[in-house]
Amino acid sequence: MTLSRLRALPVRVHLAGRRLADRVTAEGRERGDVPGWVLVTLMTAGLVTALWLVAGPALQKVFTDAIASVSGPGAP
Repeated sequence: MTLSRLRALPVRVHLAGRRLADRVTAEGRERGDVPGWVLVTLMTAGLVTALWLVAGPALQKVFTDAIASVSGPGAP
């Protein structure tokens, strides 16, 4: 081992320890809140259902009109 590598060893050990500590603390943060995600999912499904019931016919008409206005390749 060269002298320059020996001098850099404490820095490398410190950085390796720092990376390990960061990884350990990051694992705890990324577990998430399962009941919170369930609530968000259910609320999103409820909003989509409510919007679909209220605006469904209007959205269907917009879609049908848009498809009808598209002309294929070779259409006059």
